[in-house]
Parts: sequence; C-alpha cells; structure tokens
Amino acid sequence: QVGGFAWEDCGDGRDPVVLQSLSVAPDPITIPGSLRISAAASSRKTMASPLKAVLVVEKALGDLWIQLPCIDQLGSCTYSDVCTIFDNLVPPGTPCPEPLLTYGIPCHCPFKAGSYSLPASDFVLPDVELPAWMTNGNYRVRV
Repeated sequence: QVGGFAWEDCGDGRDPVVLQSLSVAPDPITIPGSLRISAAASSRKTMASPLKAVLVVEKALGDLWIQLPCIDQLGSCTYSDVCTIFDNLVPPGTPCPEPLLTYGIPCHCPFKAGSYSLPASDFVLPDVELPAWMTNGNYRVRV
C-alpha cells in the first residue's frame, strides 16, 4: 500500500508544462488494485523529440532528503527522449489508449501547446514487485 499522497507545484511559473490539479484515490493506494485519477495541465509551447526529462526522487531520512539513484530506470533518472518511451509504449500510428483518446490527450510527440484535462478516470494497477526502497517512507519527486 502507498498512502498519504499529496502534491504541490514547486515551479516558478516559467516551466513549459504546469500541472494545475491532480487528484489520486483511494488513499492508501493498494497494489494490485484500482486507482482513480483526475488531472489538469497546460503547456506553453509545443514539445517535440528529443524531449529530455530529468526525474529527481528523494526519500526522507529524518530531517534530511536523500536523492535516490537511478536503478533499472527507477529513481532519479535522466531520460534523453521521453518521445521514444511513449513510442515504445504505444507504437506510432496506433490510437492512444483510453481514456486519453476520449479526452483528446496526446500520447505521441509532438505535444502541442494547450490545456489538457483528464476527468476522474479509473486505472487498474497490476501486481508488481516494488523494490524494497520504494515500499515505505516519505518521498518527493521533481521533474
């Protein structure tokens, strides 16, 4: 189980993508189980390949935040081209999966500037083996 989910926008207003709202339920999240997510985001500019993303994952250790390493593409990783990752998940020419398709949310680059909204939608979380370092604790993630 993963509990106590909370988020905040720590950007400075100049970020190319801004997450305006995010809701995740239930709390705690049970794996395997179902997850209901709603979100709204906006992009100020079109983003195309190569689209680099730097993910920083930190875990609280007392009053300190310790950056976790990148292990098997989990943790604090740099992805040289997120577009390639999306293409591997959903091959080009294939329609985006639901509910993205219904709500006009793209799953391939280029991502056009604009506002995107995902109303409350249910997703199935498969039974996955989480690394021991991910199972308990307080984390913060920056992209």
